[in-house]
Amino acid sequence: MDTMCSVSMAIDVIGGKWKSVALFHLLDGALRFNQLRRLMPDVTQRMLTLQLRELERDGLITRTVYPVVPPHVEYQLTSTGETLEPLLVMLCDWGKQYADPIVRGRTNAA
Repeated sequence: MDTMCSVSMAIDVIGGKWKSVALFHLLDGALRFNQLRRLMPDVTQRMLTLQLRELERDGLITRTVYPVVPPHVEYQLTSTGETLEPLLVMLCDWGKQYADPIVRGRTNAA
């Protein structure tokens, strides 16, 4: 697999507006759906559901349903998902470092 193909595949798996944010929150451990929603207030329920399904399909998270009423569902990183920790932490650090210049650039361009 060539480098560009690998980059494209990686971006496809963790890209999108909400996948990397959900993965970052799951670094601290398993979370229920509504806990994730509270941590990500701008995401719609439908979009979060779709993004979580894709992350599960790609083997980065697991979805565990507990047989109780009301249903209790938890999401957790798989061992493959855990390998993203250094990348997600670096993205967070980069975002903190460069947020101000990026916002200024977008404001000036508008």
